[in-house]
Amino acid sequence: MKRFADLSEQEVLALAITNEEEDSRIYRGFAEGLREQFPSSAKVFDEMAEEEVHHRTMLFELYRQKFGEYLPLIRRQDVKGFIQKKPLWLMQPLNLDEVRRYAESMEFEAARFYRRAEETARDASVRQLLIELGEAEAVHESLAHKLGEQILTKSARAKEDETARRMFLLQYVQPGLAGLMDGSVSTLAPLFAAAFATHVSSDAFRVGLAASIGAGISMGFAEALSDDGTLTGRGHPWIRGVVCGLMTTLGGIGHTLPYMIPNFHVATSVAVGVVVVELGVIAYIRNHYMDTPFLSAAFQVVVGGLLVFLAGILIGSA
Repeated sequence: MKRFADLSEQEVLALAITNEEEDSRIYRGFAEGLREQFPSSAKVFDEMAEEEVHHRTMLFELYRQKFGEYLPLIRRQDVKGFIQKKPLWLMQPLNLDEVRRYAESMEFEAARFYRRAEETARDASVRQLLIELGEAEAVHESLAHKLGEQILTKSARAKEDETARRMFLLQYVQPGLAGLMDGSVSTLAPLFAAAFATHVSSDAFRVGLAASIGAGISMGFAEALSDDGTLTGRGHPWIRGVVCGLMTTLGGIGHTLPYMIPNFHVATSVAVGVVVVELGVIAYIRNHYMDTPFLSAAFQVVVGGLLVFLAGILIGSA
């Protein structure tokens, strides 16, 4: 990598041209990635991409006047000091808030680059253009705000926020809740059956641990293979699978850990308390995210959990 201070004036202009072209492509990628779910925000990024194309044209016209047609290939990754960013624009689905923060970071870095570049420029016309572009990049945030007022109106933003909320529910809350419910409820029977059959905490812990991990793996693969998300909009299947699997394991591990306590009766009392907390958390999530009335959610969860709990005790005591 080359130090920025060691770049010639020709290389600085070439780097600026490459940066503007890359930024315009990134904004196009954002626009395409957001177009289906967030059309108004996609239009904002289309406008910002056009602005970057205009900047590149200005730079290249000046470059040709000064140095001719040959343009050396020099990019951000060839120069020390630039922030290395993950290729967010290649990821699907795009997170709207993360994309906006990413764009703000891009504009800040571009403005800083032009300020550094103008300090090293010796040619008056080159310096003047770099100053103008630096000012343009510095006000891009206000440009985005202006475009947002014109394109991303209050009603459009409200609609997109609701879409983002729905996607969050589909991609994370639903699979996570399904896993938490399955892990919290389905592992009750084998755990307490083993506990009351042996009255040995360590035996109950091993059974609960095996049931939790096994249920997590099973639910994770079941969720990942249920659909690929292209028609349902539920996002990447393996992300949903990981979320569901981890939450399933977490739901089972919660009331398994108390059986690390050697005293069987104390361990069982703590485990029962943990179960009550888990069922309350599930009822809260269903009420908060799924718009299920709290009493209705609590009744459904408690009844199901109680039936499985009793089944485990009866089988273990038989």
